[in-house]
Amino acid sequence: MYSHNGYRYDNPYLIERIVSALSYLTAGFVGFIWLLLGIFTKSSLRPFMKYHIFQSIFLSITYFLAVQILGMLGSIINFIPFVRNIFSMFLYPLIIPILFGFSIIQILIYTVLFYLVITSLMGKYSYLPWISDIIKMNVRN
Repeated sequence: MYSHNGYRYDNPYLIERIVSALSYLTAGFVGFIWLLLGIFTKSSLRPFMKYHIFQSIFLSITYFLAVQILGMLGSIINFIPFVRNIFSMFLYPLIIPILFGFSIIQILIYTVLFYLVITSLMGKYSYLPWISDIIKMNVRN
């Protein structure tokens, strides 16, 4: 047993690693199903599983809300001529495909997703500033 970032844990089982990685890849859906299975079978999840499942769900909800809010702001800004031009001047370089058909924003999102999947498959706790701190405070051993 060893500790990392305030967590004490044993090596996670292979199924825990796979479910954690799939939870990130499916926007938390696999993790949510795993939580429901745990409730129905009255079994408790180990801290490793809780951490990654709740982090994947939290990230998915945060991403969804950010996309919706930015979409609404974009619609509002689209009606203001001068601001629309300035906004598009800053946004355009971020959304045009630059590398293998991916934009800078997509590359950043996929890089973070890759990091989360790899660390969960390795049996480690991934760390994203602010988000992991929120999850760690709310997921108890």
